Amino acid sequence: MQQWLIGAVTQHFERWGFKLVDTKMLQAPESILTEHYQNLQRKSVYPTLISYMSSGPVVAMVWEGYKAVHAITGHTDSTEVAPGTIQGDFSIHISRNIIHASDSVEGAQKEIQLWFQSSELVN
Repeated sequence: MQQWLIGAVTQHFERWGFKLVDTKMLQAPESILTEHYQNLQRKSVYPTLISYMSSGPVVAMVWEGYKAVHAITGHTDSTEVAPGTIQGDFSIHISRNIIHASDSVEGAQKEIQLWFQSSELVN
């Protein structure tokens, strides 16, 4: 988060009643980014995305709650986001999204395993 909106993003999730299960700040290794965005490897945006995601630290978070997968993150296209969502309130441009959200429960489980060790997660 180059804009340093960690507290504001966290507040959004907390206001909606979600529980923070884990969080950590790290410089994302290219190996994790490559696996995380493997479905985008053939798209023209891929090199820019990897460059952006590896340009500074990221804050990885795991949130739990009813419909947590898409509840308040908003559309990734800044021209289609709704006010009140994290993307709608803080996103500058589609290539500079504030947050990534999993697209499904199964996707979330895979991404959590990619970014976190099971011993790191708080019950």
